[in-house]
Parts: sequence; C-alpha cells; structure tokens
Amino acid sequence: MSQRDVERTLGRLLTDEGFQDDFFRDPARACLLLGIQLAPQEVEALLRAPRSALARLGARLDDRICRLHIQRGETASQGE
Repeated sequence: MSQRDVERTLGRLLTDEGFQDDFFRDPARACLLLGIQLAPQEVEALLRAPRSALARLGARLDDRICRLHIQRGETASQGE
C-alpha cells in the first residue's frame, strides 16, 4: 500500500498547489490530513523533487484535473 500512497502524494503535489505548499512546509502534517502514510525514506525522496520542476509540470496539466488554489487572505482582498 505504500507505493499507492507515494503515487497519491505525487499526484497531489502536481495537481494541488495548496497541498504542495503544505507538504514542503510540514510533510508529516500534510500527509496526516490527507490520510496518507509514507515511510521516512519516501518522504525524503519526495522532498528531493525540485519544487520548480513540480510547478512546471503541474502548470502544463489541463486545468480540469487540477485543484483550484486560493491563497490565504486572497478572498478577503477580493471582497473589497
């Protein structure tokens, strides 16, 4: 089941900018909130993936398979 969780995490890193931010800030918490269990060496391997490469690939994906990401505080400034 660990490989499935690695694949699920990688998919979220590519399609969910908010998850990507959370994962690179605190991978244990991000995985816990998503219900994913990764071994320490799997987390380490994913953290070695360059964020810029993930962002470039994610940006090339069709928007229909990506999650909408709203920056914290962005909704308050839009309401003005």
